[in-house]
Amino acid sequence: MPLIEPRTLKGFRDYLPEAQIPREWLVDTARRVYRSYGFLPIDTPALEYEEILAGKGGEESDKQMYRFEDHGGRRVALRFDLTVPLARFVAQHQHELGLPFKRYHVASVWRGENTQRGRYREFMQCDFDTIGTESIASDVEMVLVVHDLMRAIGIEGFTIRVNNRKVLVGLLEAQGIETGVTPILRALDKHDKIGLEGVRRELVQAAGLTPDQAQAVTSPLLVERADEATQRAPRAELDRLEQSCPLSPTGLRGLTELRALLGGVEAAGVDPRRVRLDLSIARGLDYYTGTILETSLDELRGIGSVCSGGRYDDLANLYTKERLPGIGASLGLDRLLAGLDELGRLPRTRATAPVFVPYFDEARLHDYLAFCAALRCAGLGVELYPEPRKLKAQLQYADRRGFACAIVIGSDEWAAGTCQVKDLKQQESASVARVDATGALSRELLERLRRLSGS
Repeated sequence: MPLIEPRTLKGFRDYLPEAQIPREWLVDTARRVYRSYGFLPIDTPALEYEEILAGKGGEESDKQMYRFEDHGGRRVALRFDLTVPLARFVAQHQHELGLPFKRYHVASVWRGENTQRGRYREFMQCDFDTIGTESIASDVEMVLVVHDLMRAIGIEGFTIRVNNRKVLVGLLEAQGIETGVTPILRALDKHDKIGLEGVRRELVQAAGLTPDQAQAVTSPLLVERADEATQRAPRAELDRLEQSCPLSPTGLRGLTELRALLGGVEAAGVDPRRVRLDLSIARGLDYYTGTILETSLDELRGIGSVCSGGRYDDLANLYTKERLPGIGASLGLDRLLAGLDELGRLPRTRATAPVFVPYFDEARLHDYLAFCAALRCAGLGVELYPEPRKLKAQLQYADRRGFACAIVIGSDEWAAGTCQVKDLKQQESASVARVDATGALSRELLERLRRLSGS
């Protein structure tokens, strides 16, 4: 038989160890932060009935959805995000879960969109959501979780931009525009990509507004983000909007919610420079109803938002008569990884255990195995090389893998109860006692290994 060419589909990727290790680290970090706020883990199927997903994220999401007929003749689709399946999940299990319900979910989603920097057709989302409350405390908590997540990842230069969908809807209602709102919000959401004039053209051509309406809608919203006055005093910007622009009662409620959100974030001690009001944010998905946010890297704004979300109070209404308001956000894992890689912030390693032990003395295999087991019992990750090759070759392997240190034990060291601890980054070594008078691992050895491995 002819060989099959090994290849991957466009927009899909394999992950070599040096790429997968930082992915897993980010996921572990997200889980740790989510759990610190009391969020609980769940999982849902990758494949749903098509009717569960279709029409829930908007026209664009429907175009990008992978859908087909299964062997049983059922119309099914791959999930395009984790929020719509959550709405179905809570509607189906609400009486077992109890409300409010706080969940996190880390899983892959699929969208058949054009690939570009940081965007792929299969990608992972790290979501957290609160279902069953409309309290502003949950809106504030969403911002706080995103803030803590960015800092836990080690990012200090980031900006969380916030808005409220009610403000946008209220502005349109005041202009007499109460239908066709969705294409207008989609056009506003493209401000970063096509600029102010591009948005106005799209409002006229795609959303059907008159040039005067497009001007009236965009002028109070699409201010330059470099406007220092707006960044310094977001509440003053809200006052300006309320005084200078006509807003419906819906829009005024949105302003009230934004003021409460900003006050709560400030009370929690977040640096006000990290949370900024941006009235141009609309978010592309149709289901958002209130607070919305996007998070950008200050050094790499062009890559787009790396953590986004908002309030969606009506999404579960499609599956149940019970009112199940929700709010949450999602870490764009792959986009963030692409950004950190571009900034040179990702560790280059293929080692998941910090300590490497060469198999040096062929006759001592059982001793090496027992020694490595003792290190693991002491809480240290350790890899034993599987073959008794030359020491130079084994240390070259360790260097390529990115181990923090190596422990070399030959015949003399076995006899003397010592070992050579090599710092593979600094290329330094020291002879230390391997065991103490009781035969246990020596304190000197464990302290040195923990220091070198950063554990």
